[in-house]
Amino acid sequence: MSSRSQSRAALLARGDSDLAKVEAGYKASLQARAIAVGLKIDIKNLCENLRSVLDYLAHDIRANHCPMTKPPKWFYFPILSDRTQFEAQVDRWYPGLRIASPKLWSYLESIQPYQPGREWLDKFNRLNNENKHGDLLEQTRVETCEILTTSSGGTKVSWNPASVKFGPGVSIAGVPVDPLTQMPVPHPSMKVEQIMWVDFRFAELNVSALWLLKTAAAGIREMAAEIEQHI
Repeated sequence: MSSRSQSRAALLARGDSDLAKVEAGYKASLQARAIAVGLKIDIKNLCENLRSVLDYLAHDIRANHCPMTKPPKWFYFPILSDRTQFEAQVDRWYPGLRIASPKLWSYLESIQPYQPGREWLDKFNRLNNENKHGDLLEQTRVETCEILTTSSGGTKVSWNPASVKFGPGVSIAGVPVDPLTQMPVPHPSMKVEQIMWVDFRFAELNVSALWLLKTAAAGIREMAAEIEQHI
């Protein structure tokens, strides 16, 4: 195992413990209705360690597949916004990779943020880059109310009362909705629940902070394992 591979393994292990610490601090901050300073530091450390995993991968890709070329002094793990940019930048950062390891080149292209399900990578990249010399993006606490009805037959209907307004004559699964309360009239055939979803969001990214961190941790671990097979 190379020294960089060992470093990646250590960083991923630290990431697991950091993520558990972040999740605990996250829940405590939600209860306190304020973001603890320590939580911001834990998030910053987690993001930096995960980013370092990508940096080590970038160095090993170039060392193993582009050893005889003279690429630019500065290069990064490829995270590009479209295929045209990907092809141009990867050819610049990793000269000859497309020929030396077409499978690795194809894999790197398959995980770009313009691919379905990989959008989180761009958000993670922005979270790191936009805070390189400053604090984390502001986290905003968001509460979302959801009304969930369940009929005796098992039919479930849900809606956000902030965006849905019922007029006269509306019914749900046969139970009329009172336009004054905007709730179904009490009836034994229907269970009505009011659910409050609470979360912190990275304001400028407009994404759940904990969701992004958990997705990034799992995604980068998966990417590291796959790329290791080609380097």
